[in-house]
Amino acid sequence: MQNNNMLGYELICVIANYGLGSKIIRTVKENGISGGTIFLGKGTIKSHLLEFLGLNDIRKEIILIIADKDLAYKTLDELDKKFDFEKPNHGIAFSTSVVNILGSRSCAYHKIIENRGVEDIMYNGIFVIVDKGKAESVVDVAVAAGARGGTIINARGSGTHENNTLFAMAIEPEKEIALIISEKNLTDSIIMSIKENLKIDEPGNGILFSVDINKTYGLY
Repeated sequence: MQNNNMLGYELICVIANYGLGSKIIRTVKENGISGGTIFLGKGTIKSHLLEFLGLNDIRKEIILIIADKDLAYKTLDELDKKFDFEKPNHGIAFSTSVVNILGSRSCAYHKIIENRGVEDIMYNGIFVIVDKGKAESVVDVAVAAGARGGTIINARGSGTHENNTLFAMAIEPEKEIALIISEKNLTDSIIMSIKENLKIDEPGNGILFSVDINKTYGLY
């Protein structure tokens, strides 16, 4: 029988301005979480003035943390108090339920039983993994379909059908992840627009998945 204390893990995702990642991790540790992972990304805020000045490529840090639900929600509250996510351009933080846990030092492998009650889900997180250079097009399509913007994360792929060979050496193409936070009533239309415009369902064109967001800060 599974321990009921293991049935409520959350993935916390914080999107913050460049340089804040280590401070956020420090706050997370102060609240009893062992740590997290920081990725580099860029924001997609559209401004004619920023574009004119060449400053529209805003560097971001994406921080991912896993904790049990109660501790995750408490930590999100503390992060919001300290980093003022409710103020424009101070960052976005949200959490989503974890289905599997493997490799965490704090617990053995568990398949999390879905038992979230009747929480009202107002937002979805849409993740789109594409070849480098295409994520901005994904965000543009999403914005045209009603999204407010997105964050682009650099990554690397390892799909066998995407490997090319040069002088008998395998080359893995660089990838980008477009992360879009959408209001739930707009999610389907945004996904369909990305599918139709980027042909995302055709082999080699990318991967798209969405998750329910349980708790949010910084969305206004």
